[in-house]
Amino acid sequence: MRLSEILSMAIVSLNANKLRSGLTIFGITIGVFSIIGVMTIMNALQSSIESGLSFLGSNTFQIAKYPSIQFGGSIRDKYANRRDIIYDEVQRLQTLLQGQVDAFCPKIFNGGKQAVYGGYKTNPNLSIVGTNKDFLAVNQHNIELGRNLNDEDVEFARSVVVIGQDIKKRLFPNQNENPLDKLVKIGGKTYRVIGILAAKGSAFGTSDDNLALIPITRYFVDYGKYNRSINVAIQAKSQAEFEKTMDKAIGAMRVVRGLEADEENDFEVYSNDSLISTFEEIAGVVKIGAFIISFIALITAGIGIMNIMLVSVTERTKEIGIRKSIGAKKKNILTQFLIEAVILSELGGIIGILLGVIGGNVGAMVLNATAVFPWDWAIIGLVVCSLIGIGFGFFPAMKAASLDPVEALRFE
Repeated sequence: MRLSEILSMAIVSLNANKLRSGLTIFGITIGVFSIIGVMTIMNALQSSIESGLSFLGSNTFQIAKYPSIQFGGSIRDKYANRRDIIYDEVQRLQTLLQGQVDAFCPKIFNGGKQAVYGGYKTNPNLSIVGTNKDFLAVNQHNIELGRNLNDEDVEFARSVVVIGQDIKKRLFPNQNENPLDKLVKIGGKTYRVIGILAAKGSAFGTSDDNLALIPITRYFVDYGKYNRSINVAIQAKSQAEFEKTMDKAIGAMRVVRGLEADEENDFEVYSNDSLISTFEEIAGVVKIGAFIISFIALITAGIGIMNIMLVSVTERTKEIGIRKSIGAKKKNILTQFLIEAVILSELGGIIGILLGVIGGNVGAMVLNATAVFPWDWAIIGLVVCSLIGIGFGFFPAMKAASLDPVEALRFE
C-alpha cells in the first residue's frame, strides 16, 4: 500500500469517531497550550523588560536601600529594617568620589501628585523627583525647551521645576503658550517652570514623561527629609572604568555608613545588567516550572492516546483481519495506527500552539509588553507531540499489526 492510501484511511478512521478524537486532541491541546502560553508571555516580558530596565544611562549603577526587584514577607522586612540612606551620607559619598565619576545623582521620588495651572490640571498620578542636574545623564533624559536644574538651584533650594511631556500637554494644551517661567502648583506647592523634558515614552505601564524634577534641597523643604531613603545613581567615566568605579563607590559607601570589615553591606548596588540578570533568573525558574507542569500534562495526554488507540484496535479487530486476509502487511497496519496517533497528537499540538500564542500575547499586552511568537518553543512543541504520538501509539499499533488474521475475522 502506498503511504497516501494509508494516510487517507487513517483520516477516515479518525473522522468516524469524532468525539473520541476530539477528546484526545483536547488533552494534547491543554498540555501544549500551557507551555506555549507561558513561554510566549515570558519571552514578551523579557524582551520588554530588557529594554525597559535600561532606564539607567550607560556606565551607570545605583546605590539604594532596597534591591531593584523586591519580594514580600520576611525578605522585605530584612531590607525595611535597614537604616535609610540620608542626605548627609549622600553628600559625604559625593565628596569621597569627587573627580572620579562623570555624574553623581541623588534622587528621591514622591508619587501620586497632581499639577495645576490656571484652569487645567493633571491626573493625580505624576511623580515629583527631588534630584540635581545629573538626573538627565544617569536616566537618559534630554531637555526639549528651557534649561536643566543647576548647582545654584540645589544650593539655594529654589522653587523651580523641570516637567515632562505629559504634564506639559495637560497644563499647556495651547501650542502657542510658552510654559517657561509660568508658576504651576504641584502637590499644593508652587514652582516656576524652567525646562521641559523631551518625550521618552513608558515602561511597564509607567510613563517616563510624567515626571516633575525639583532641586533635592527644595524637596526636603516642601516634603521633609526624615524617614526618607535616597537613591544615588553614579556614572563612571568610561566602560573600562565601570567595575573599578563601582568598587570604589561601594568602599566609600561602607566608610560613610561606618561598617566594619566583617559586616555585610546594608545597601544595594545594581546596574542595568544586574537588573536584567535578576529577571532572567526569575524567568528561568518560571519557565522550568511551566515545562514540568506541561510535561506532566502531555504524558497524561499520551496515556490517553494509548488507551483510546487500544480501544480502537479492539473495535476494529475484524477490519484488521479483513485487510490482512486481502494482502495488507504487518507494516501497513503498524504505519496506519501510528499515523492516526501522530495526527491526533499533532492536531492537538497545533491548536495548543495557536491558543498559547494568542493567550500569551493577550497577557503580554495587558502588561504593556510587545507581542512575540516563540518559534523555538513552537517547533519544540511539534517535535514533542510527534514523539508522544509515536511513543504512546506504538504499543497499540504493534498490537494491531500482530493480530492473527484468522482470529481477527472470528472476533465479534
